[in-house]
Amino acid sequence: MAMIEITKDAYLPFEEKMQKSVHVLQEHFNSIRAGRANPKVLDHITIEYYGVQTPINQVANIQVPEARMITITPWDPSTLKTIERAIQASDLGINPNNDGRMLRLVFPALTEERRRDLVKTVHKQTEEGRVAIRNIRREALDKYRGHLKKKEITEDSLGIFETELQKLTDKYIAEIDKVSADKEKDLMEL
Repeated sequence: MAMIEITKDAYLPFEEKMQKSVHVLQEHFNSIRAGRANPKVLDHITIEYYGVQTPINQVANIQVPEARMITITPWDPSTLKTIERAIQASDLGINPNNDGRMLRLVFPALTEERRRDLVKTVHKQTEEGRVAIRNIRREALDKYRGHLKKKEITEDSLGIFETELQKLTDKYIAEIDKVSADKEKDLMEL
């Protein structure tokens, strides 16, 4: 039976999964509303447009004219009311101002209690991200320990693989911690 050679390519599928985990966490953090306007909070809100669920950013111009305001100008004026209802029904917690041509979302400053709640949410999602990275590491180790049982790799090769995989795991957990710290700092800024 041929031995499996462990090259840099052996880590690629697992590294891609770890990168995706970090990306997913960043997307979650983008949807958490801090004290200032961020158009990404609208990314998960969709409206029915010609029978298809469509993100707001695909049917309207979204701008941030001030630090605490987002304006939404639909390309098709008939969708204004639909967009307004979708925002009201979302978990955004902001009631849009409708002037007949555009919607204005004014973001109030967050209270200290709300900031602390959001930081708790960030911590919870950060831990979920770390767990996701560790699960990817476990999946990789299980796969290569299986190769060892089948005598497709040597103990030394497995040891090298485990060491390199741990370096990769540490790198992505550090990245998650950095993303989390940045979001926490963003939330606690007045």
